[in-house]
Amino acid sequence: MREIERTGAELPNRDDAEPARHERGPTPMNDDELSVGVDLVDIAEVASSVKRFGDRYLRRVFTEHEISCCQGPPAVATASLAARFAAKEATIKVLRPHDARPDWRSIEVVRLPSGACKLKLRGEAARLAVERGVGPLALSMTHEGGLAAAVVVSATFSAAQPQIPEARPDS
Repeated sequence: MREIERTGAELPNRDDAEPARHERGPTPMNDDELSVGVDLVDIAEVASSVKRFGDRYLRRVFTEHEISCCQGPPAVATASLAARFAAKEATIKVLRPHDARPDWRSIEVVRLPSGACKLKLRGEAARLAVERGVGPLALSMTHEGGLAAAVVVSATFSAAQPQIPEARPDS
């Protein structure tokens, strides 16, 4: 059976054929072709930390950009903060640090003008990503019914082929 693209060009049947090297892209490292991190956060726990520690908690865990994106009624702001905390935890699971985990603020959830969010790594988190061969990070966040969740997915590549946008180990 042959597939036809919207342009009408015929594509070879790939059911039993190995894609050509140039079609596969960079070679993933070992058997860890994908790294996935998932985290679930109780929004009430984040609300409790904000209430108890206030600005000290916010500035220890979140960047100025993240705090500015999480404004509004307290329930909405806290749910948004909890989703970002889940994103940071999920990212740490992808980075798999052997020793101490990187500073919370070295993993930033950036809201784009479109409203979509992406991850930006700095400092120790960026260094770990390069060291582990972590490629571009895909992020999905949600909050509903008292819980916030995040999923982070990345391809893993050899150190000779770093694929990380927005990573700045020296920042």
